Amino acid sequence: MTYDIIVNSARTKESDLHTVEEVFASAGKSVTVHHTQNKGHAKSIAERLTSDKKERTIVVMGGDGTLHEVLNGIKDFDNCCLGLIPSGTGNDFAVAAKIPTDIKSAAQLIAFRAPERIDYIELSNGLRSINAVGMGIDVDVLKHAYAKKGGGKGKYLTSLIYCLAHFKSYNFTVEYDGKKEKHFGLIAALGNGNQIGGGIRIFPDAVIDDGYMDILMVDYISRFKTIFAFLKLMRGKINAIKEVTAARVKSASFSTEQPCSIQAEGEIYDGMKLEAHVVEGGLRFYLPPRGD
Repeated sequence: MTYDIIVNSARTKESDLHTVEEVFASAGKSVTVHHTQNKGHAKSIAERLTSDKKERTIVVMGGDGTLHEVLNGIKDFDNCCLGLIPSGTGNDFAVAAKIPTDIKSAAQLIAFRAPERIDYIELSNGLRSINAVGMGIDVDVLKHAYAKKGGGKGKYLTSLIYCLAHFKSYNFTVEYDGKKEKHFGLIAALGNGNQIGGGIRIFPDAVIDDGYMDILMVDYISRFKTIFAFLKLMRGKINAIKEVTAARVKSASFSTEQPCSIQAEGEIYDGMKLEAHVVEGGLRFYLPPRGD
């Protein structure tokens, strides 16, 4: 088994990388390190590494965005395993997978354990999402947050508050589980993980290996009611809001009157239709022992 570490150079300290290399050395496993140079580079590295039909483990040292790039770069899922050592801002998927943020502990999961099967989401155009994909206010929150300099996780929370006060709902049609519904909503999203934006728990009951996606739709809420909705959201109780439609689905398709933007793991895609299905057990991934 070949071990390749794809490092987000902008997010990872050299001392952390040294710690990871020591963990793998103690397990008797050699690694090759690949440093990203720019946006999209992690995807191209993954494409190159997984095009030779060899058994290999790809280790991502970065955040949700780097993980998203690597997932979309994998060419051969039969011979590839994926591991994550979180070093991003939000680390939303790490929370869902219960991967420790401690660098050494996360590396030990990969160096000393066997991978397990988990799900991921695939759109009709081939784009993959390991955590969450959606349209509506979550896209606006990301655009607002990205316009700010610095701020860490807190900028997502402040951006959410701002967008709740200013976002204008729009019409969309959704088809899932034999149903066809019309909504005038704030957000439509599909989740494999639990949260987005560094801790906003919009899919509190999601499980990464249950063979389903969690679908969430929030219809128009008055400015006054958004205060109470926000409090429930922060407590992971968004499903208790009357205007929320939530379910577990295998596939879903959304249509809008005008082209819109979607986001997947915080990456924004303009003019892309949100039409997706779950790939059950499609990815071998390193996880902590069950119950931890």
